[in-house]
Amino acid sequence: MIIVMKPNANKSSVKEIIDIVENKGLQVHLSEGSEVIIIGVIGDKSKLVNSNLELLEGVDKIVPVTESYKLANKKFNAEPSIIQVGNVQIGGNKLIMIAGPCAIESEEQIYESARAVKQAGAQILRGGAYKPRTSPYSFQGLGEEGLKMMAAAKKETGLAAVCEVTSLEAVETAVKYVDMLQVGARNMQNFYLLKEVGKTNIPVMLKRGLSATIDEWLNAAEYIMSEGNSNVILCERGVRTFETSTRNTLDISAIPVIREKSHLPIIIDPSHASGRRSYIEPLSKASIAAGADGLMIEVHPNPANALSDGPQSLTPKAFTALCENLRPYGKLAGKDF
Repeated sequence: MIIVMKPNANKSSVKEIIDIVENKGLQVHLSEGSEVIIIGVIGDKSKLVNSNLELLEGVDKIVPVTESYKLANKKFNAEPSIIQVGNVQIGGNKLIMIAGPCAIESEEQIYESARAVKQAGAQILRGGAYKPRTSPYSFQGLGEEGLKMMAAAKKETGLAAVCEVTSLEAVETAVKYVDMLQVGARNMQNFYLLKEVGKTNIPVMLKRGLSATIDEWLNAAEYIMSEGNSNVILCERGVRTFETSTRNTLDISAIPVIREKSHLPIIIDPSHASGRRSYIEPLSKASIAAGADGLMIEVHPNPANALSDGPQSLTPKAFTALCENLRPYGKLAGKDF
């Protein structure tokens, strides 16, 4: 449930309600918007049956929250969240470009990628050091050595950095080198991993699962947020359907649905959604038009020789052209890029 305060409610009224709720053994999430204060109550609301909160000074109304996710719910936080990732903000009126190779393969490769995407206009460098692959014989990543290479490239270019994590060990290592952790689609409902990234103090990009509903996706975000980490960015990367023309089916409708249901920013990954570089630009344009906060694009200096996801990776030249072509679309959508 949420308790909506009157516009003129004073701090003492808010504190009185928070004290009552917490004394009942429930958790409180306070959202102070520009016009209204909302007190979110997390836990068994039956403990408040005889509290008559609606009669207290400053209370406007009490609204039940029927969804199982609370902290990720727009009802708990009416203002869209803006997440700080290194020196970059995700959300608001900015269009963020995250770019780089699927997997870190060598020092030369990640340096060349970082310089190229920085010059083209990207703000965040992506690169995988831990790769959960369908086949156990595929390249699995360089682990901490790859992260050290990424950290050096990050330092040279000034880019923020994001890397996928697949285990507690990977989390404990990655937090030393990157500005944002990524939970991949295959781990969206790895609840142990979600809790562990929730215990960190750095942002988490949560990819939608292969066949996950939006409510399941938001509940996965709730696992992270319930551990104290509210810095969650959602990433739509396509869902598995009957269609075989593309690697996955990009759910553009997820953008307005998330806007209606949650305050969390949403990034679109057209590279994994399509699996083909020729589809990245039109899907990127559609994502911007639908209101995405940013895009994550795979870029590799030599896609033909990439150890992972070469067919969906752009060359630095192609990525530069993509950024130029997307700028007018960002402007039309009210996004500064």
